Amino acid sequence: MSVTELSGDRPPESAAAPDTERPARRPTPLAAMLTRLHFYAGILVAPFLLVAALTGLAYTITPQLDQALYGDQLTVAAVGDQPKPLAEQVTAARAAHPDGTIAAVARGAGDRTTQVVFSQPDLGDKQHTVYVDPYTGEVKGQLTTWFGSTPATTWLDGLHRNLHLGDLGRHYSEIAASWLWVLVLGGIILWWPRRSATRARAKHLLVPDLSVRRGVRRTRGWHATTGVWLAVGLLFLSATGLTWSRYAGANFGAGLDALQASRPQISTTLDGAPPATSGGEHQHGGASAGAESDPATYDKVLATARSAGLSGPVEISPAAEPGMAWTVAQTDNTWPVARDRIAVNPAAGTVTARSDFADWPLLAQLSSLGIQAHMGILFGPVNQILLAALALGLLCVIVWGYRMWWQRRPTRADRRAPLGAPPARGGVRGLPWWALLLGVPVTVAVGWALPWFGVTLLGFLVVDLILGVIARRRRRSVPVSSSSTVS
Repeated sequence: MSVTELSGDRPPESAAAPDTERPARRPTPLAAMLTRLHFYAGILVAPFLLVAALTGLAYTITPQLDQALYGDQLTVAAVGDQPKPLAEQVTAARAAHPDGTIAAVARGAGDRTTQVVFSQPDLGDKQHTVYVDPYTGEVKGQLTTWFGSTPATTWLDGLHRNLHLGDLGRHYSEIAASWLWVLVLGGIILWWPRRSATRARAKHLLVPDLSVRRGVRRTRGWHATTGVWLAVGLLFLSATGLTWSRYAGANFGAGLDALQASRPQISTTLDGAPPATSGGEHQHGGASAGAESDPATYDKVLATARSAGLSGPVEISPAAEPGMAWTVAQTDNTWPVARDRIAVNPAAGTVTARSDFADWPLLAQLSSLGIQAHMGILFGPVNQILLAALALGLLCVIVWGYRMWWQRRPTRADRRAPLGAPPARGGVRGLPWWALLLGVPVTVAVGWALPWFGVTLLGFLVVDLILGVIARRRRRSVPVSSSSTVS
């Protein structure tokens, strides 16, 4: 949930009609502290969430956008009875694209074309993909891709991740993900006591109370109940977004390594030496570039993979260096996922190493599945619809939050103000000692694990202290000026 004051607020001063709700009780110190934090964090973080929701909403339509823009390259007009050997398809791709080194080959199935991926030094982390009709061997087109993503998907992905501002832009999405879970949980904690006292009021935990007069209370009902409905989904987006953010994601990867829960690496050495460990998984799969090989080897390696039980769509990556094994990885990201991988000796046609998804550590499995669901590819169109609903709902919650801020502005002639005042301070001073003893170390630990949360929270505290000092000085100056006027 975003900007609001879910506890201890009051209607606009100009309101004449009595509200149907009972007067708000004095909030507890915890509620007062959460209300002030929710208010300030909502106001300052909501713009980041707004951008993340809009760009995420745009990203949800990428499968349909790809088909509309690149359907001629990605799919074939007619599905044949039998695909041609990979050797012919790779040869056709190489003829159409004589530069670069083949990094991976993803054989087409059904109406999907075969993708032959070329690495080139001048493209950086991007690659060049040639699309071949698997039934005719005809080259359907070429695109500059990024870990398998088309140019349109790559552009929208970059917009959502960093606004095309590089590492600087990644901070915006990390701030949004770092605070989203705080706003959601804080909003639920504040909303729950207001609506859980009686059965008649409890139903409005999930349904806004439309019997109240129009104004801040009705807006708050829409804001809060919508946030409750979205809570699980928003918490999921926050957690999965943090796993591959810049700083929090690095800490998450280090934690997986420390727990030995990272995705297992597969050895491509033919002598059985173990592979180097890796601290995480990129959101898209990728293959390393290898030396040019006999095109017939692709068919031999594919046959070995099929014999080893790797069904469905697979990606074949040549050896990074001569004398090393090739890798074959399943690439079916829809549920149930198929993510098994093997290493193959291309000369002997034997499996030299294997890594099955079922054998991954549980945290590695959950991280992989969570990222795929965050990207909208785990459950197909259903996944896209759910993500779009979450994005639209979050946009509504943000708009209602800002509307409440405006509705709570004083409107009396002698107290007119453009916006509502923040909730009263003093909640921290009222907390019991044991709450501070537990809360401070936990907050510091969370701030260390989520650096942008810690930095911005510290900024909120500094600003709040400055505002408090200014307010106290103004209050002390009022009696002085009044007495001098009287005298």
